[in-house]
Amino acid sequence: MNMFLWRSLDPKSMSLQSRIFFDCIKRLKSSQQWLSRQRSDPYVEKAKIYNYRCRSAFKLLEINEKTQILRPGLTVVDLGASPGSWTQVAVQKTNADGADRNKPRGTVLSIDKLQIHPIEGATIMTNLDFSTIEAHDTVVERLGDGKVDIVLSDMAPSATGVRELDKDRIIGLCYMAIRFAALVSKIDGNLLFKVWDGKEVPMLEMDLARFYKHIKILKPSASRSDSSEKFVLARGFNGIQKPLKNGQWS
Repeated sequence: MNMFLWRSLDPKSMSLQSRIFFDCIKRLKSSQQWLSRQRSDPYVEKAKIYNYRCRSAFKLLEINEKTQILRPGLTVVDLGASPGSWTQVAVQKTNADGADRNKPRGTVLSIDKLQIHPIEGATIMTNLDFSTIEAHDTVVERLGDGKVDIVLSDMAPSATGVRELDKDRIIGLCYMAIRFAALVSKIDGNLLFKVWDGKEVPMLEMDLARFYKHIKILKPSASRSDSSEKFVLARGFNGIQKPLKNGQWS
């Protein structure tokens, strides 16, 4: 390759305008690849057919088919619920909309900082940033004396493109979900949350084992094979032996 051309493509020697140009090209290519993948994704088409708001509904459906964590009459909190596909599944499986009069009616509370269009059978709380302790306290107050059978979390941070930073941020959200679940769960309650695979996951499992009887890592077939996305299912909440102080276990 011509040496001048090689140097001109070297990020260290690029002008700001050149870097912006090449960054835009990369993003355009990535967007085109995403659109192409969406068009050929069978779960995207199934979501339209079954009136789910997002393909992620099938991840929860598959997990529930194997584990039966969602049943009529249960109380569920769905964290990071927007656009609402997991909430739709939770409402159906817990009979929160009362569709089946012969089964107990469940309760579903959906939380997100983004807007969520109404879902029959679900109570929706928006404009709540769940990365803050204040948001936790607001939801705990809303629940009152009621305890939760299962906490769901499909929360993930907005990607920065810096892999290690993104992994650190989702681990932070995982611990937020664990903290919240510890505050609101019934004894023997369950917790399901998303994580990106990495060296931090074994430590996460060890921390969960302090509070739950059984920990399992799941990757449903609806998760794309090239994705590091996995789901952690913690079952059998033991309760907290000591009270929380300033958001930390004493």
